Amino acid sequence: MPKVKAKKEKNQPGAKAVQTLRGFKDILPAEQPYWSYIRKLAESFAKGYGFSVIEPPILEEAGLFARAIGKQTDIVEKEMFSFVDQGEGAVVLRPEATASIARAYITHGMVSLPQPVKLYYWGPMFRRERPQSGRQRQFHQFGFEILGDSSPVIDAQIIALVHNFYQQIGLEQFSLQVNSLGCPNCRQIYVKELTNYYRSKRRLLCEDCKQRLAKNPLRLLDCKKPSCQFLKAEAPQIIDWLDDDCKNHFMKVVEYLDELNISYKLNPQLVRGLDYYTRTVFEVWPKEVKEGAQSALAGGGRYDGLIELLGGRDTPAAGAAIGVERTISQLKQQEKQIPLETAPDVFLAQIGDQAKIKALLLFEQLRQEDIQAAENFAKDSLKIQLELANKLKVKYALILGQKEVMDGTILIRDMESGVQEVVDFKKTVLELKKKLARLNGGAV
Repeated sequence: MPKVKAKKEKNQPGAKAVQTLRGFKDILPAEQPYWSYIRKLAESFAKGYGFSVIEPPILEEAGLFARAIGKQTDIVEKEMFSFVDQGEGAVVLRPEATASIARAYITHGMVSLPQPVKLYYWGPMFRRERPQSGRQRQFHQFGFEILGDSSPVIDAQIIALVHNFYQQIGLEQFSLQVNSLGCPNCRQIYVKELTNYYRSKRRLLCEDCKQRLAKNPLRLLDCKKPSCQFLKAEAPQIIDWLDDDCKNHFMKVVEYLDELNISYKLNPQLVRGLDYYTRTVFEVWPKEVKEGAQSALAGGGRYDGLIELLGGRDTPAAGAAIGVERTISQLKQQEKQIPLETAPDVFLAQIGDQAKIKALLLFEQLRQEDIQAAENFAKDSLKIQLELANKLKVKYALILGQKEVMDGTILIRDMESGVQEVVDFKKTVLELKKKLARLNGGAV
């Protein structure tokens, strides 16, 4: 009788290892100091500039983004993670957050709040595009939105906030690009001129841009393919087609930037990749930008018609989003040092089962008293534990052994001098507080 080969179960040794999905990545512990630094600073800016925190859901109705971003944008046509959910219809993983913020403004009647409403968010976004440097299919952004005010000073404040953020993290090598897209009325006239220009160059366009020419000509200026880049240089500039109101609005924005000594570059080809923008748009680029690359570190602008488009009242608004991964990448490329995480004050070492039990209880007590303690309860060797304490550069090591348990005491070792003293176990926290206060120059 022929032998039958047994199928190898997936959990048997030798089975293929499970991998992350294409375009997704783990953010490992070694990376976390960068993420923690950026998030804390972002939250500090939100608080300092008077923004309230909002956390919109990751999953939204597909129609929200089709209406907000534009049906004929690359994001909606090609890049959204969408599926049909039982009983819920078509849903998507959010590709950006501004549309969600606008939807929340309407849903929760924020129009009745004192205007403008200033909102800050942080979280993951999802776009099913080709993974490349600086853009995975899951990426993270934080952003600032100001809803309910049409003044050009709002545009300038948003731009200044983003500019100041990059200055504060030490990224001096960046370029601030600004432009105005005008209102729908003056933009309509400009689009006709742009269409006429590109029709004469149609054979030189990439296949995507040939479709954009028919469906959404403004997106021609946003194409990142090198074959289309050089055509932009001779294209009509929208700044020449702005009506008086839009021109005056933009001039006031740049006047504010001038008064704030913020360096910027007027970029007449800057359009952003979303249809909801009106008037002011801007992006932050690294100084060295490869042609056609996904390079913007941050961007934003005004979107006065979005809330009305989604069913709310006519509400002017402006905002900005900052890419976390790209910003961290620039910090590394420019070799910028970030503040070190606060080191633990003490290390709690133990030897033996009874000492381990008392150490567990003491560790919790230290945590509740806001004394940062490190430990490795899985190790029994005092030598290994103290080596780790040295590596962590703690100020003091607390040592509990069998003798200390029997005597109701604990050893406190000064890790710099090596001097150690015996202390009543019940007074451990009090003695530590005194030592740390003296060390930090505070009151004992």
